[in-house]
Amino acid sequence: MTVTTDLVSYEDALATYEPVMGLEVHVELGTKTKMFCGCSTELGAEPNTQTCPVCLGMPGALPVVNAIGVESAVKIGLALNCEIAEWCRFARKNYFYPDMPKNFQTSQYDEPIAFSGYLDVQLEDGEVFRVEIERAHMEEDTGKSTHVGGSSGRIHGAQHSLLDYNRAGIPLIEIVTKPIVGAGDRAPEVAKAYVSELRALIRALGVSEARMEMGQMRCDVNLSLRPIGTEKFGTRSETKNVNSLRSVERAVRYEIQRHAAVLVGGGTIIQETRHFHEDDGSTTSGRVKEEAEDYRYFPEPDLVPVAPAREWVEELRAELPELPRLRRNRLREDWGVSAQDMQSILNAGAIDLIVATIDAGAPADQARKWWMGELSRSANETGTSLDELAITPAEVARVTALVASGDLNDKLARQVIEGVLAGEGDPDTVVEKRGLKVVSDEGALGAAVDEAIAGNAAIADKIRGGKVAAAGALVGAVMKATRGQADAARVRELILEKLGVSEG
Repeated sequence: MTVTTDLVSYEDALATYEPVMGLEVHVELGTKTKMFCGCSTELGAEPNTQTCPVCLGMPGALPVVNAIGVESAVKIGLALNCEIAEWCRFARKNYFYPDMPKNFQTSQYDEPIAFSGYLDVQLEDGEVFRVEIERAHMEEDTGKSTHVGGSSGRIHGAQHSLLDYNRAGIPLIEIVTKPIVGAGDRAPEVAKAYVSELRALIRALGVSEARMEMGQMRCDVNLSLRPIGTEKFGTRSETKNVNSLRSVERAVRYEIQRHAAVLVGGGTIIQETRHFHEDDGSTTSGRVKEEAEDYRYFPEPDLVPVAPAREWVEELRAELPELPRLRRNRLREDWGVSAQDMQSILNAGAIDLIVATIDAGAPADQARKWWMGELSRSANETGTSLDELAITPAEVARVTALVASGDLNDKLARQVIEGVLAGEGDPDTVVEKRGLKVVSDEGALGAAVDEAIAGNAAIADKIRGGKVAAAGALVGAVMKATRGQADAARVRELILEKLGVSEG
């Protein structure tokens, strides 16, 4: 019997219990066709228009394995430091659900294509935590159920459900960790960092866009607690289909507090699946969790075994790109930034944007400055991510070039970026439309300086008397008169020249 209690505080939970996690991440591969048939995987099609007898499970229809799907699985396994099986098979995972047209899922059970690996993840303070990988195996996605008529969008309370089988059969790779122990109170952070690093790795390999908000990458969070100092694992819960990094972190934290509350209250944890709620970070019960034997796995009789040639596997290993953590360390050295600054850049999702801006001709420090400054502020204000802003790395590089040439100062550059983001055109168009170029005419600048000196005689006398710092007030007056379109450094030089004072 489960005793329902309030959540205990996170600190109290961790004072008594050690969390044990297991993370199962499903990645939709970016293949053009499904895992076992030739149907398109393109998003956005009308429901049930991308199906065939194979992915609908019609009698007599025979599947054929997608070669790119196998190649992608091997690449993922290699990048995760896994062993690649010399021989493996598909299996039928039997269960009934309306979005499973065959009433079984073609997956892999005791013979995965990749196994026994690890992924090192870096936490925010620079500590590296190793997550052991149990397996990475190939399978197919299910269809999509839309529950209509209820307030929650879930089946409970709905009047009817609609089924779209376009997604049924899309290639999936499921990556399963070994039990993650030793994270202690940093378990939520470790979970988030692992999924983040895994997403970066998948993207670097080019096998999937891994966009969690689009369901291309989903995480099932398994969690149990055991009394500190004991070895036996507790009963686990599995929070299904968590679809953002922040939600992974929140789900782990909530389940730690919930498990602890049940145990402290004398209750028993039920092994079950749970739903995560984005609005308040809570989880609710789904269904009692099956064990492996409940799925009645048996080898898929319609598919031949997969036996990757060793030569081919080694060719794929040699072609692996620079992996994300190694790349970040190299860029950090190249850019001369601290580990903390690099972590901030990573958290902002700015690394690739900064690299692309540098590739487009911007100095590294200027690329970082604009993406982590003005553009990050704009993204925060509009509630979007940096890569969703209406400005390209090439356009940011052009802004830095205009500043370097003296055509813009920082204040004007910010106005140019504002115009680009507002859809007014590229940087040069915005400069032209808004009349934002720096006033570089020496005659016009000289006249503005003369006017500022004449209008601020007392300040001018202070400067003549040796208080050079007072020149800032006159610089401000000139900048105001020129609507910020003067070169402040040149204005200062002219002021000191006209007053007969040297900088030193």
